[in-house]
Amino acid sequence: MIKFNRRLLGQSARAACVLALVGAPAAHADATDQAAADPAASSQIVVTAHRLDDARESIKPSLGASTYTLDSAAIQNLPGSDNQPIQDIILQMPGVSQDQFGQFHVRDEHNGVQYRINGVIIPESIAVFGQTLSPRLIETISLVTGTLPAQYGLRTAGILDITTKSGLKDETTVGIYGGSHDTIEPSIQITGSSGPTTWFVSGDYKHSDLGIDNVNSSYTAVHDNTEQFSGFGYIDRIIGDSDRIAFTGGYSNQHYQIPNPAGPTDLVGSQTDANGNPVAVNGVTSFNSADLNEQQLQTFGFGALSWLHSAGAFSVQASAFARFAALDYHPDYVGELLFNGLAQAASKKDTVFGGQVDGSYKISGHHTLRFGALFEHDQSKSNTNSNVFPVNDAGLIDGPPESLVYITDVSQRTYSAYLQDEWHVFDTLVLNYGARFDENDGARNERQLSPRVNMVWTPAPGTTVHAGYARYFAPAPFELVASRNIAQVANTTLAPAVTTDDASYAQRENYWDIGIQQKIGRDFTVGLDGYLRRDTHLVDEGQFGAPIILTPFNYAKGRLMGTELTANYHHAGFSAYGNFALQKGQGTQIDSNQYNFTQAELNYIATHYIYLDHDQTRTGSAGAAYNWTSGALAHSKISADMVYGSGLRRDLTLPDGTDVPNGDHLPGYATVNLSIGHTFVASGVDVRVVVENLFDKIYEIRDGTGVGVGAPSYGPRRGLFFGVTKTL
Repeated sequence: MIKFNRRLLGQSARAACVLALVGAPAAHADATDQAAADPAASSQIVVTAHRLDDARESIKPSLGASTYTLDSAAIQNLPGSDNQPIQDIILQMPGVSQDQFGQFHVRDEHNGVQYRINGVIIPESIAVFGQTLSPRLIETISLVTGTLPAQYGLRTAGILDITTKSGLKDETTVGIYGGSHDTIEPSIQITGSSGPTTWFVSGDYKHSDLGIDNVNSSYTAVHDNTEQFSGFGYIDRIIGDSDRIAFTGGYSNQHYQIPNPAGPTDLVGSQTDANGNPVAVNGVTSFNSADLNEQQLQTFGFGALSWLHSAGAFSVQASAFARFAALDYHPDYVGELLFNGLAQAASKKDTVFGGQVDGSYKISGHHTLRFGALFEHDQSKSNTNSNVFPVNDAGLIDGPPESLVYITDVSQRTYSAYLQDEWHVFDTLVLNYGARFDENDGARNERQLSPRVNMVWTPAPGTTVHAGYARYFAPAPFELVASRNIAQVANTTLAPAVTTDDASYAQRENYWDIGIQQKIGRDFTVGLDGYLRRDTHLVDEGQFGAPIILTPFNYAKGRLMGTELTANYHHAGFSAYGNFALQKGQGTQIDSNQYNFTQAELNYIATHYIYLDHDQTRTGSAGAAYNWTSGALAHSKISADMVYGSGLRRDLTLPDGTDVPNGDHLPGYATVNLSIGHTFVASGVDVRVVVENLFDKIYEIRDGTGVGVGAPSYGPRRGLFFGVTKTL
């Protein structure tokens, strides 16, 4: 079943009911020994595990926010199931728009998404070619947006809250998926338990000749091979009746070739010197774009050790976490110098460690107090070797290439704390209010106290109304923050036209949200939500060089607003959903990292609100699935999903020659995916056939113009894929 829920009420009431029904488990001997000798002990362990799961959820309810949830069964119902990148699943959620390199945007914000696994924050990666987490680890995934309760901060466009699969049953699943674009993807999942210890492990490998979006509309991309590996593990152990320790960890290694403009769009790169003579690099004076050989390697690893304690009205989870991310870009030395006058090898490494505590205390039947704190230390190292040409006063090449090495090693610390109260004013009215304090000590030292308040009203059965206000504080992504020694690159082909280089600011925002959800009958639910945002130092990101590493910058002011309509239907074996969003995001006055822009762009944006490059006026998604439960087609299924976008922004040139940054948008598109499958229950084999982009829609995600847009890209053409899994 595909199931999208707007969970407006917190889970503390549900958790309290579970606790009351289960009661306190009786004292017992060592759980491992007793479980082996007595099946009742195993049942007791399962009950305790579920009770602790509910306690963990009660610490972090999304009271008053808009929450959209998919479980593992719903993911299996999507055409690509858990073989597709996680961002393709997220694109089926309301208000999420598609961008190049596997990026997505929630409610018109460029980044601002925070990942949490089992309640623990997972710091971001440097990578931009899709996400590093595999859908195979997901038991449930929720996108939490709107006016967030105080426990959520620093990344506030949306929270991707993932609950991982556990090992409450012993099972091994192996699979193979592949098809078009020379795609092959084997995978394995192992779950198991031994007494009070459970585990889940998954791993997969992927090869494809379409690793990154093609730069033209042809079916086959040139020089776009990718090799990817990812692994994930989760293990927990129940200690007594009230405690559990758990370790969560993952690792990914992804190698990409950067696709070349080739075929009808072949380009030839060449340079001339001050005398008009061809410039030679290693004896070569011209270079065909089809022969470029640029490559990027990305690695990411994380781990979190958590302790959960729940006793009576009090629950707390304390975690220590660490993350390592690295990105290495290898240029084509000859080709890039002849095309761009620059060949830049870049290596960026970022290491994070920190601690997080979240807790709740049920004071009475009307009040639940929640509190928490976070500390994070981030160390970023960058090594850039820029091969450039020297230039004369007229900007013409005046000598052979030279190498400029620039190394940085910087750090930042983040401190956060929050306190809030869930107040059940009446049976039909809940008020959640509190405040959060954040301090970020990096390139700038900034801090803010952020009040939050949300109201949830249920005037009639099946009707839920919510409204809220949140003040947000969101530092620019430190792992992406770049710096340049502008004096070092003077009089070279890397010298910027603008030399101002103010450090990035933290984004500060006032956010208002109001919505209603109505259940019609037993099977149909519809919701409407609207929001208004006003920003100071609005954070955006762009690609400003050949290495595909995004760089943050700020608009002094931003204004964003939107409306979302959601619908969900389920009856028997049939389910369907649809989401549609209208949104608008604009900014004015770029006030950091100005050297990445031309003076003409800065002048225009200083006096005009322009659309954000990732703004998309209309965004939609829809899907349907049918599972046969009886008859000749029993255990067969068919499903389809769709993504619609009215087009991201591009530059506009007016008849008088004025260039308007992000003044136009690309053509709209809709793509449909289809899947047919069957499960052979007796053998545990599941097979499916998937057609991506069923109608072979040719659509352009980016055309290479727009603020901070580095390259054109097209969505993938029609693809045919086959998948087989076997459960042992």
